[in-house]
Amino acid sequence: MSTSGESNMAIAKTIISAVGSAAAMAMVAHNLPPEVQDYLFFGIRNLFIKFSNQLTIVIDEFDGMVSNEVYESAQIYLGSKLSPNTCRFKISKPEKEKNFNMSMERNEEVTDCFKGQKFKWIWVCRQVQSKDYFYNPRDMNSTLKSEVRSYELTFHRKNNDFVLECYLPYIINKAKLRKQEIRTLKIHTVDYENMHDLSAVWTPVNLDHPATFETLAMDVEQKERIVKDLDRFVKRKEYYRKVGKAWKRGYLLYGPPGTGKSSLIAAMANYLNFDIYDLELTEVKKNTDLRRLLVATANKSILVVEDIDATIDLQEKLSSRVAAPSNDSHEEESKVTLSGLLNFIDGLWSSFGDERIIIFTTNHVEKLDPALLRPGRMDVHVHMAYCTSCGFRLLASNYLGIREHQLFEEIEELIGNTAVTPAEVAEQLMKEDEVDIALKNLIEFLHKRRKEEEETRLKVLKRKKNK
Repeated sequence: MSTSGESNMAIAKTIISAVGSAAAMAMVAHNLPPEVQDYLFFGIRNLFIKFSNQLTIVIDEFDGMVSNEVYESAQIYLGSKLSPNTCRFKISKPEKEKNFNMSMERNEEVTDCFKGQKFKWIWVCRQVQSKDYFYNPRDMNSTLKSEVRSYELTFHRKNNDFVLECYLPYIINKAKLRKQEIRTLKIHTVDYENMHDLSAVWTPVNLDHPATFETLAMDVEQKERIVKDLDRFVKRKEYYRKVGKAWKRGYLLYGPPGTGKSSLIAAMANYLNFDIYDLELTEVKKNTDLRRLLVATANKSILVVEDIDATIDLQEKLSSRVAAPSNDSHEEESKVTLSGLLNFIDGLWSSFGDERIIIFTTNHVEKLDPALLRPGRMDVHVHMAYCTSCGFRLLASNYLGIREHQLFEEIEELIGNTAVTPAEVAEQLMKEDEVDIALKNLIEFLHKRRKEEEETRLKVLKRKKNK
């Protein structure tokens, strides 16, 4: 055999040996735990990067406790970017949404071309032990993990300034436009089992509430004032920045049950195209949890705390804690305090993010601590009153499709002298499809309610007289 042939044979043996070793290593790595696989993957990739002319930017999902806008923008932008190097990607379509949602799979690559330059993206996910979790070695199930996510953007070193000044701002703007195009309003509720994970603490579902300001059974002038206030608020970003105030607005909706507080919130969300975050305050155990929940909400959102009077006994619990503050800071942090709640509304923690609306609802405004009601905390107080003649006409139009009827005059006179909610009127109108029967049933209901009110009034007078 010639020397050249021997040399080629030696090279072939070396290549086959290397391929065999690599295959063996791959098989071994495949059977390792996911966190070990991630460690090996990162190590090998970083070794190659170290000796190349490429530069890598790491874009974490969170900057401390705050969401990273660049990460969120990259997630939206890259969802529509599939390159020849992409082997796998994820796709989903929530019920009642029109568009498919595409996103990268873990540790997959996407190559993007922008103005003649190539950029490589990798979505990196790592499993880590939660810092907020107490590990019990006797409990085999106490291995709670959370996932740390980031994007790695790799490009030629010469393009460093180009990336920071042109490419990333372009991605952020494109993501904003895309987000508006595919946006479906959501209502978010707290997943208290995931308080350790800011990315999963709020669980979203589609907001399908049909309420609009046109369909709300409210006084026309009151609706116009609310719409005008909302329009003014969303246009004043620079004004809030100039005067040094957080770009937020506080609303207090108060009135009897059934007067349309929840419908008004839905109408505000639909009008502004804002998501709703529904906070059940009784489940929040301490001030630090309040802060985590606040910073995990998104911009352009409405934070709702319903039935604040029933949620927390502000008079007996919270006020007493402010009057006699604890010297033990750890003990204070283990409670929800009035000071913590107020700081949550308008203190330093309220300045996270932009364009936020905070809404408290209550059936009994007289039970609320005055500290909650001052301007700057609750800027707009909206009294949700009993049904009026104007409200009835709107309900008749919505439910029966009529604007005039010979029975309207009698109904409006009864409504003007009877404490009945829009929800109760709507319930009566829904019972029958025939207009005349529906209106007559409503008249009968109003007479009955008026009689009950008169009997109650007489009983009260009689008890007072007996005293």
